[in-house]
Amino acid sequence: MKKIYLILVLGLLTGCSISYKFNGASIDYSTTHSIAIADFPNNAALVHPPLSNQLSEAIRDLYIRQTRLQVNRKGGDLELEGEIIGYDLTPMGISASGYSAETKLTLSIRVRYTNNINPDESFEKTYSAYQTFDSSQMLTDVQDALCETMVKEISESIYNDTVAKW
Repeated sequence: MKKIYLILVLGLLTGCSISYKFNGASIDYSTTHSIAIADFPNNAALVHPPLSNQLSEAIRDLYIRQTRLQVNRKGGDLELEGEIIGYDLTPMGISASGYSAETKLTLSIRVRYTNNINPDESFEKTYSAYQTFDSSQMLTDVQDALCETMVKEISESIYNDTVAKW
């Protein structure tokens, strides 16, 4: 009896397979073949020079890795453009000595998304992310790591809003 039960269970396990795809893209590749991602210029009052290129390339890389879309700089079925509009430092939490204990670095990006296949899905939106760091540290010592984290967060949010529809 145990053998029959074991054979049935093994037969069910080997006969069935479930496949999941976690890239999240909901793209109709029969109609949508390309996305144009323009460079994101830095128009913020405070400028971190490598940030514009870092953001533009992170967004492109995400679409290259997660979709089958041809990624161009101009003329796609989908289009992404925008600019960095904020790169701001804000003192947070006052310590016992009366000085700021932490500083918050906020990155804000304005994005225009145009879907030339389905114009109803087009939008303009501002994305922001922030990271805090100890005020005893110099911004120049921590800003590359903070920017990397914020760029990743914003890139994933843009991806989710444009092709993942989460």
